[in-house]
Amino acid sequence: RLTLLLLQNPDIAITDNVLHFKAQGHGAKGDNIYEFQIEFLEPVEPKPVCRVTQRQLNITVQKKESNWWERLTKQEKRPLFLAPDFDRWLDESDAEMELKEKEEEKINKMKIESRVPKDPFKHLKKGYLIMYNLVQFLGFSWIFVNMTVRLFILGKDSFYDTFHTIADMMYFCQTLALMEVMNSLIGLVKSPLLPAVLQVFGRNFILFVVLGSLEEMQSKPVVFFVFYFWSIIELFRYPYYMLSCIGIEWKPLTWLRYTAWIPLYPLGGLAEAVCIVQSIPIFSETGKFSLGLPNPLNVTIQFSFLLQICLIGLVLAISINYRHLYKQRKQHLGPKKRKMK
Repeated sequence: RLTLLLLQNPDIAITDNVLHFKAQGHGAKGDNIYEFQIEFLEPVEPKPVCRVTQRQLNITVQKKESNWWERLTKQEKRPLFLAPDFDRWLDESDAEMELKEKEEEKINKMKIESRVPKDPFKHLKKGYLIMYNLVQFLGFSWIFVNMTVRLFILGKDSFYDTFHTIADMMYFCQTLALMEVMNSLIGLVKSPLLPAVLQVFGRNFILFVVLGSLEEMQSKPVVFFVFYFWSIIELFRYPYYMLSCIGIEWKPLTWLRYTAWIPLYPLGGLAEAVCIVQSIPIFSETGKFSLGLPNPLNVTIQFSFLLQICLIGLVLAISINYRHLYKQRKQHLGPKKRKMK
C-alpha cells in the first residue's frame, strides 16, 4: 500500500519478477516523481491489480504458488520505504491454517459434486424449456398486441369478433400448454402438479367446450375479456421462466411475475365465470352435451347442471391457485431472513 496524495499517471508493471513503479504525486518529498523497484522472493503473476483512491494507491500482487514466504523481497534486508500492514499480516501458522481451510473447502465441494449424479440430458432439457417458454411468450404477445391494436382502432366493436380473429392462436397456445402438466408430472420442472392441472384444464374447458362448441357464445363481449386477461398474465410468466432457465433474474420482471396476478387472476376468473353463466341457458335450450339415460323415468343429465357445478369448482380452483401464487410471491419477494452467525 503506497500513500501518495494527488497521484498522477501511475506507471506500474511486473517484468522478470520485479515490480516497477513510477508516478507523480505529493508524498514525503512534496510534489515529485516517485519511483521504485521491488524484486520478489519467489515468482508472482505478471499482472498486478491496482486501485487508486483519494489518499492512496493499492497494488495487489498475486503469488504464482500458494506457499509461505520467509520475506517479501529477494534481498535479505528490507527496503526502508517498505513497512508491514499488520491489519492484513499473517504469520506462518495462520497462513498454513488459511490454506488448509481453503483446501478442505475445495475437497468438500468436489465430494458433494461427485455425489450428485450428472444428468446427460441436462442441456437438452434446458433447451426444450427455453424454446417452450419462448414460443408461448411469442404466441400470447401476438394475441395481446392484436387485441390491443384492434381495440384502439375499432373500439367496442372489436369485442364482438374477438373469437373469430384470435381463436386459432389461442387454440395453439392452450393446446401447447398441456405440456406444462406433463413437465410437472415427470419432474422436468419443480412446479406442483395441482395448480398446473387446474389452470390448464380450466382454461381449455372454457376455450374448447364453452366457447368452441357454441357459436352463440363466440360473438359475446365476454370473450374479449377472457382472452385479454389470459394473455396479459402470460406476458410476464413465460419470459420470467425462460430467463430462469439460463440463470438470469431481472428484478422488474420478477416483481411483475409475482405481483401482476393479484388483480389479473381474479378478473380472469370473473370473466370465466360470466362466460359459464351466459352459456348455461344456451346449453339448456339446445340440450347439447346432455346425457339421456335408459331408465323408466327417462331421466336426462343436463349439461347445464354440470356447468353450475363447474362454477363452484372454478371458485375452488381460483382459491387453490391464489394460495399457491401467494406462497410463491412471499418466497421470491418477501423479506430475506438473516443468517445467524
